[in-house]
Amino acid sequence: MNNFSFHNPTRIEFGQGQIAQLSQLLPANARVLLLYGGGSIKRNGAYSQIIAALGKRVCHEFGGIEPNPEYETLLRAVALARQEKLDYIVAAGGGSVIDGAKFVAAAVPHQGDPWLIIGNRTPLHSALPIAAVLTLPATGSESNFAAVITRRATQDKLSFKNPRVFPQLAILDPTLTYSLPARQVGNGVVDAFVHTTEQYLTYPNDARVQDRLAEGILQTLIEIGPQTLAEPTDYAARANLMWAANQALYGMVGLGQPQDWATHAMGHELTMLFGLDHAQTLAIVLPALWRYRLASKMAKLAQYGRRVWGLSGDDAVVAVAAIEHTEAFFTQMGLPCRLSAYQLDAQTAADGVAQQLIRHQRTRLGEAQDLSPEDCRAILITAA
Repeated sequence: MNNFSFHNPTRIEFGQGQIAQLSQLLPANARVLLLYGGGSIKRNGAYSQIIAALGKRVCHEFGGIEPNPEYETLLRAVALARQEKLDYIVAAGGGSVIDGAKFVAAAVPHQGDPWLIIGNRTPLHSALPIAAVLTLPATGSESNFAAVITRRATQDKLSFKNPRVFPQLAILDPTLTYSLPARQVGNGVVDAFVHTTEQYLTYPNDARVQDRLAEGILQTLIEIGPQTLAEPTDYAARANLMWAANQALYGMVGLGQPQDWATHAMGHELTMLFGLDHAQTLAIVLPALWRYRLASKMAKLAQYGRRVWGLSGDDAVVAVAAIEHTEAFFTQMGLPCRLSAYQLDAQTAADGVAQQLIRHQRTRLGEAQDLSPEDCRAILITAA
């Protein structure tokens, strides 16, 4: 196990009715910027509960944050916060809204070009505090310090990380997920699944606790994924989905571990170029990457196959079967694992992603930093 540092300052309030905690946990004199997406919070009950909990606090709303939060949209939220001297952000939605809130929180007090925040190209000296009210479990953004932002004009989808944008508070109420469309539920399950495997499925590093944390999250997602689709108001299933998605990217699974993240790097470019949902790209790339890297990932693929899927046999047999089981699960969750399922030509997609990776200087990917854009091109061609 490698050396590591770990600190997570986010307070989590989990369970039905916990939005009411905003009343006690936000400063009484907070001037609030309420950020949300397309308006689903006004249909699922979150909005009315938030407004009630905020009471007499000053509150200005900003809606319309996209599923891949766009830089230009977020700059308008920054301008509103500055104009109205707002000093606290409540982000109500899924990972995209919360990611957007992190950028806004960092950009409001920032002096200089806010685009440099993306990619960690400028220091951050402060950020507005954030409370996250989660309505779509997927990314774990409600209790980590990472965000991914899209700039459509330049075809960039890039991340930044900074401890200053950890949400101070995260409210996780599983009942807020009851009205989610099946597509978003399936996306959330697959997103959390791949977050876990990116930190776990590399090569053995004797991080036994972290391995079993990962395997427990994966088994939970496999168990409750289909149930959440079949029974949207099953509280226990939705609660376990919400917590599994949170823990997948809470920070503990990857401690002391080699990590991959090549699937995400390729996936971000597919989303930017072709407009696929983030999780759809992950379902396409991950099995293809595992097959391409079968030899170097053999030991962990076999471990994964035995512990998570209950497979038996020699390593090679189990590793291949584990990939097949994963593909079948993604498909069951409504996410096909082939580019052709989304009417995309594999050669065109592969060429476009390779060019984007070169442009973004992502030329050494994977746990060994030995995956080139040409390798990524080859991986995507096999995902035809």
